[in-house]
Amino acid sequence: MASIIYVGMDVHTTNYTMCCYTIEEDTAFARVQVAPDYHEVLKYLERIRNTRGDEYRFVCGYEAGCLGYTLYRQLTDHGVECVILAPSTMPVVPGKRIKTDRRDAELISRCLAYHTYRPVYVPDEEDDAVKEYIRMRDEVKANLKRTKQWINAFCLRHGFRYTGRSNWTVAHLHWLEHLTFQNEIYTEVFQEYLCLYYQLDEKIAVLDHRIEEFSHKERYEDNVSKLVCFTGISTHAAMSLLTEVGDFYRFKAAPQFAAYLGLVPGESSSGAKQVHTGITKAGNSHLRRLLIEAAQRYGMGQIGKKTWALKQKQSGGPPQAIAYADKATERLKRKYRRIAARSKPNVAKTAVARELACFIWGMMTDNYITAA
Repeated sequence: MASIIYVGMDVHTTNYTMCCYTIEEDTAFARVQVAPDYHEVLKYLERIRNTRGDEYRFVCGYEAGCLGYTLYRQLTDHGVECVILAPSTMPVVPGKRIKTDRRDAELISRCLAYHTYRPVYVPDEEDDAVKEYIRMRDEVKANLKRTKQWINAFCLRHGFRYTGRSNWTVAHLHWLEHLTFQNEIYTEVFQEYLCLYYQLDEKIAVLDHRIEEFSHKERYEDNVSKLVCFTGISTHAAMSLLTEVGDFYRFKAAPQFAAYLGLVPGESSSGAKQVHTGITKAGNSHLRRLLIEAAQRYGMGQIGKKTWALKQKQSGGPPQAIAYADKATERLKRKYRRIAARSKPNVAKTAVARELACFIWGMMTDNYITAA
């Protein structure tokens, strides 16, 4: 059986620092710094092979970061075994005062050898492409939100306050379009703000339509039709869940999926004293935000009564999925009101989001009973 050389790579946009480690020798060696190119990594491995012989095989690894999955795919395409390590799961060296690229590369190689890390899930290229598209749409949405804030702030600075029921409705936009300013430059600035708002709003509509088209692809359609049966889960949220998570079966139980989203409480206990903190906020922040937003919907409406929009979403969906989602909706609405009555609304939203994540895991793994 071939021995394994673990190659830790501390990667940056300017250089790659690499270090080898073997369990048999319990020593790190061949520390080098090369140009940020996978060809240099292949040359490095070839030099080590020429020195050590063919009885060794390589396992390379680097921390998740700015390079994404590019280096991983380049190396695996050339037959090199590669792993992306989740930084939050790697051990923290106590008393560490000196941090260098070489020390980081050695730490990664030792983590690979003793498996003191969790690997990052690597999606296939189609999932990754759709995920990037959805995240791009969300960036445009964030720009729209900032534009709304700029417009509201501009109006307040110049003495205009809207007294209607809610902002950004047809009535509010009509009010904005008919505002008049004494100074022509003020008018020009305000018109530019409104123009930017309409451009971004139309852009989001186009992007949402494209995401809707993605959802009808064969690989997504069935699962999307199940997920949208939940209150608060739109096509956009369903596609985000599918492309960000990929394989739900890699989580053995629903609490593991909730922990992946950072929706479980932390703990700082010592001896007989147990202290529970807020949620860990580890893992996928994008999905955590989506589920927190979805959880707000459970504080609205009557328990047991479906809205027209929810009926439209569920039409044509699998009967078992609809029944399961209805059960989740009733349970979560009761939970939201129970917690909100004795605590803060944000606590209720977070608790509902955590349990909603468990229901979603059950839906996607066909564990319709155990997840609830």
